[in-house]
Amino acid sequence: MYQFNFSFSEFLTTYWQKQPTVIKGGLTNFVDPISPDELAGLAMEAEVDSRYVARQGEEWQVEQGPLTFENLPEDHWSFMVQAANHWHSGAARLVKPFRQMPGWLFDDLMISYSTPGGGVGPHFDQYDVFIIQGSGKRRWRVGPKKDDYEECFRHPSLRQITGFDPIIDEILDAGDILYIPAGFPHDGYALENAMSYSMGFRSPKKQELISSFADFVIENDMGDEHYHNPNLPARENYGELPAAEAEGLIAMMRSLMDNPEAMQQWLGEYLSMSRHEMDIISADPLWTPSELADLLLQGETLFKIGGLRAFYHEGKPGTVYVDGECYQLPQGCEAAANWLCNQESFSVEDMGPLVEHQALLPLLTKFVNMGYWHPAE
Repeated sequence: MYQFNFSFSEFLTTYWQKQPTVIKGGLTNFVDPISPDELAGLAMEAEVDSRYVARQGEEWQVEQGPLTFENLPEDHWSFMVQAANHWHSGAARLVKPFRQMPGWLFDDLMISYSTPGGGVGPHFDQYDVFIIQGSGKRRWRVGPKKDDYEECFRHPSLRQITGFDPIIDEILDAGDILYIPAGFPHDGYALENAMSYSMGFRSPKKQELISSFADFVIENDMGDEHYHNPNLPARENYGELPAAEAEGLIAMMRSLMDNPEAMQQWLGEYLSMSRHEMDIISADPLWTPSELADLLLQGETLFKIGGLRAFYHEGKPGTVYVDGECYQLPQGCEAAANWLCNQESFSVEDMGPLVEHQALLPLLTKFVNMGYWHPAE
């Protein structure tokens, strides 16, 4: 069990999206949840997003997975596995202390293994990240946030900058946590064979929200009507766009968002959609509702697959959003939203009498058959 050795509420008040910081011993008695060999095994899988980065002098080499790990140099190389929490249950347990953060902000857990000198060079990211040091030691330097850092092009796959004057220069040991807000440049390299765990929190951009909402409008056949103005006046200036007519067009667009139910559905579907592949294995043979009820009544626990995103709106637990889809819970089953969206597993103890609810069981069976929840292996 991973536990913080500090007040996360105080951290949010003092540092979140304000300034970087190092929390020494932030996780007590830290032990790597995954071995380098297990991580390498994931990096060799075609479904898993992985990358290899090496440096020789000023020359950088980057390879996208699946990786093979043949003819590796002695040092100055790293490999990373993105969304490792989707593929390894031990790695997924490392996410648990960070569930004090909004689930919709959490992106993924990236794990890297580095040999001495291994890193990706100075750069900055447009997301907030907690970097947890695992086994081995790694030196991290973080610079101030500015708009005029100069990009350099040592490799097309690496968006590096020329450098910065550090405001943090620390060597991290196992259990130490480095927090870096978006836009602060940083550079880390291993002093010995080392494991690092990067917990990424990515907020959406305005243009991403607009683009997604536009897709939602089209998919749901909303706003399929033309501009209408029966009181159109004659004019002398053909090429002039009157303010009232411009405002009328803008009002048409605003009216699409002036629909709380549609906005909530879009936002729930958009935020519950994973940006990374998941280890989804559909049930074979398919379960029936009665079989699933019997299984749960026998004491079985159902586990959510790694990386599955499930949410509900505050005050409206009757509707849940799972992996980009909207689902209505049967009347009287609103309590199910808690153990579907806030818990990583549930059993008959969580469900109580709902375990035999004839309207809820088909939906739970659908989730299990889709591979979103599964019994213990």
